[in-house]
Amino acid sequence: MLRQRLRAWFENRLPRSDSQTLTQRNLYILPTKAGWGFCLTLVVMLLASINYQLNLGYALTFLLGGTALVSLHQTHGNLRRLGLRIKAPAPVFAGEPATLEIVIDNPGGERHGVGLALHDARREGIAFCDVPAQGSAQLRLRFTPATRGRQALPTLLVETHFPLGLFRAWTVWRPASQALVYPAPEQPAQPLPAGRPSERGELQARSGSGGEFDGVRAYRRGDPLRQVVWKKVARAGELVSRDTSASAAQALVLDYGAIATPRGGEDSEARLSRLAAWVLAAERLGQAFALKLPGLDLPAAGGEAQRRAALEALALWQPARRSGAAA
Repeated sequence: MLRQRLRAWFENRLPRSDSQTLTQRNLYILPTKAGWGFCLTLVVMLLASINYQLNLGYALTFLLGGTALVSLHQTHGNLRRLGLRIKAPAPVFAGEPATLEIVIDNPGGERHGVGLALHDARREGIAFCDVPAQGSAQLRLRFTPATRGRQALPTLLVETHFPLGLFRAWTVWRPASQALVYPAPEQPAQPLPAGRPSERGELQARSGSGGEFDGVRAYRRGDPLRQVVWKKVARAGELVSRDTSASAAQALVLDYGAIATPRGGEDSEARLSRLAAWVLAAERLGQAFALKLPGLDLPAAGGEAQRRAALEALALWQPARRSGAAA
């Protein structure tokens, strides 16, 4: 517990940045377990050489000691002047792994055995790479956000044991970027809601019993290619077109307030998960839809842009806090 508090205190003192250059100010170095064992061996050899007046013992002890000092310099220099850059991860759903792409720039000679890991998961494994001279290398790490919204990226650890493994040089890096996390879609997904007139009096699309929707028909010769539902063609091999006369007056409304939670009480996360599943289903079917959340109305539209806008709205929406609680 004390160790975790000290580490949290140390991390909170570090500034957040999406790029960092490693210098003497942010690099740390200490002997490894092998290094401490090597140091103890040198002490024993020195005492034995003094006790028995062994000139060759002195020579070997100081030779090995000098090698350790050179290793200390080489280990620290293996990270010094490296530049780190991070790319913000693509949006993911809660519970799915997000991929961090880290680029290591090297302005000097070739570097070996540069490792990168999540600071809290160092024991689970470190990814190592070699960085070419005057070049760069790219490493990928994964972390799994548990909740929706904008989540801070985890603290990263960069370290090396090169060349002899006697010393460990490392730095701790806190990226400034954030990951956008969508609500986890409900499993199993519920059927799309039945259509109902919109506020403008337009008839909303209804989900059919077979998972289809109104506003499509069999392909007719002469139909524009932009009206063909290509996703359905790829999935089922059936060539269909959108019925423009129907689709102009149809739109599916995904309404937060119309969802009855299975627990019978207020469960906003369960409703958001259902809405996320409906957004994916509507986009998969090529159906235009509108999204209604308390305090937010997303106009009816279709396509990938509407899908991203709806999922982002679900990820960032926050329920209103109740005020005036009884004393």
